[in-house]
Amino acid sequence: MRRLVPIFRDAGESFEADTCRPLVEAAGRREVELQALVHGHYPGRPLPAGVLAGLKSVGYWDAASPQSWGLPWHRNEGIEITFLESGKLAFGMDEKEYTLQPDALTLTRPWQQHRLGNPNVGVGRLHWLILDVGVRRPNQSWNWPRWVVLSPADLADLAGIIRQTEQPVWKASTEIRHCFHSIASAVASDRRGNSASVIAVRINELLLLLLRLLRSRKPQLNEALTTSRATVQMFLDDLTVHPEHLALEWTVQEMAESCGLGATQFIHLVRQIANTTPLSFLRQRRLDRAAQLLRGNGGLGIMEVAMACGFSSSQYFASVFKKCFGSTPSEYRAKQTGARS
Repeated sequence: MRRLVPIFRDAGESFEADTCRPLVEAAGRREVELQALVHGHYPGRPLPAGVLAGLKSVGYWDAASPQSWGLPWHRNEGIEITFLESGKLAFGMDEKEYTLQPDALTLTRPWQQHRLGNPNVGVGRLHWLILDVGVRRPNQSWNWPRWVVLSPADLADLAGIIRQTEQPVWKASTEIRHCFHSIASAVASDRRGNSASVIAVRINELLLLLLRLLRSRKPQLNEALTTSRATVQMFLDDLTVHPEHLALEWTVQEMAESCGLGATQFIHLVRQIANTTPLSFLRQRRLDRAAQLLRGNGGLGIMEVAMACGFSSSQYFASVFKKCFGSTPSEYRAKQTGARS
């Protein structure tokens, strides 16, 4: 049976896209005000089908007191633009950490890993929008929703800068701040899509203002972020971030197809990135995960650990584990248990 890694497939089929569950639960407890209009799985009031197609989520949260939740590492299927109106907020992007101050603007590329809160968010009001541009891999061309009316040249320039810049945090202009305020008012007052025209106009204005901001700052661009190598890097990172994917029965061909590549090119790129073969990389990630489970107190049996990490044979698991760590899984667990007692 075909096994898929969600990040490289259509969100509606298998990708476990961010659902913002901690935010939903906090809003349900009335710890934070949440106003959002959405398409799909995101929290908020649903937009009518076909209205502002491609706009996955637009809205804001308003936290009057320190919160007991955060949004851990996750990815979204669209461009995410956030604006911090007030307060401070810990923001993580890839391997970097930032503390957002008022008027901070963040740009997140489709499927780029990021985090809000460390671990929790504090007092503050955060605005956002997530716009799907129809990409599932970094090397694909962006397709903007039809209601985005910037000229083709401007859209190409905006996409090129966002796709190739490694700077995620910017200082918003006064015009951008006013634009987010207008969007927030329209979202809060909307009933079954009757603010769609206002929101569409304001988002177009926001994109134009954003383009002007980026052009004026002249960020350093990195074309490597849009290459097949970036797609493979994201695939390998995903195996580490989402260890449940290690249990899937991968072949090299399936891994390559998930990245939209042929097997030969995929093998070459994995060798460049990790200095090993795809199956060796996968096996090491599985062994690292198995060691983590054996060190824990989850009560899983040895065979259960093996199956959870993608090993279908207990004998093979024991053999490769001992070769890697110098002891069998049972011996390794006993040593760890003894060290804690």
